[in-house]
Amino acid sequence: MTPTAAPEFLDVDETPIAFRHQPGAAPGVVWLGGYKSDMLGTKAETLAAWAKRQGRAFLRHDYSGHGESGGAFADGTISRWLAQSLAVFDRFTEGRQILVGSSMGAWIALRMAQELRKAGADRVAGLVLLAPAPDFTAELVEPQLTDGQKKALAENGYFEEPSEYSDEPYIYTRALIEDGRANLVMTGPIDTHCPVHILQGLADHDVPPAHALKLASLLPADDVTLSLIPEGDHRLSRPQDLDMLVGAVEAMVERAA
Repeated sequence: MTPTAAPEFLDVDETPIAFRHQPGAAPGVVWLGGYKSDMLGTKAETLAAWAKRQGRAFLRHDYSGHGESGGAFADGTISRWLAQSLAVFDRFTEGRQILVGSSMGAWIALRMAQELRKAGADRVAGLVLLAPAPDFTAELVEPQLTDGQKKALAENGYFEEPSEYSDEPYIYTRALIEDGRANLVMTGPIDTHCPVHILQGLADHDVPPAHALKLASLLPADDVTLSLIPEGDHRLSRPQDLDMLVGAVEAMVERAA
């Protein structure tokens, strides 16, 4: 495999945001990673290789506190990571784009689509959402808070949870949870103004399939495809999962071309 080139950086509110951009044909593809993930994960690298073979524009970045970007993870909120994503998008994309969001990245993708429409920009040609976790702070974290976690949030401003994907724990801050309430998208019908393809593993213990089903029920029925993957976990990084991802993105690109 060809070594991945070093990242470039864009300053967003005095924070260096790492990104990698492959120029190419439109519609381009924009990768939006998950909570505590980075742009060098298996799914992002697989899409980067596919885009290079296809001569397709491809853009990815790390949110602040993630991967190669600056800033502290604990200072991050949905609003802050959304603003960084929009800044990179505005600076390094042209024409219409396919947003591919994984887990929390699906939330960022849906919020980006809203903000771009609000600005009068018809820039999103399609959404591919993997194990989507929009509104996860309100829908998945807050209802499960223990008394000890509530106390930690009140007294320390955060609590920690072990992660099966990293030696470092997940950190959930009071600021993240409170800001999440200002970015909710699953409060009613979601008009994306573009087709949506959801890929959801049925063995996902982090974001249950019921969450993807609820999301699909809020999207325009004639424009949403929901693919349920038997034995697929939250990562969706098995060879067959990656094939499905590439196939979904390829189909969305062909539809938008």
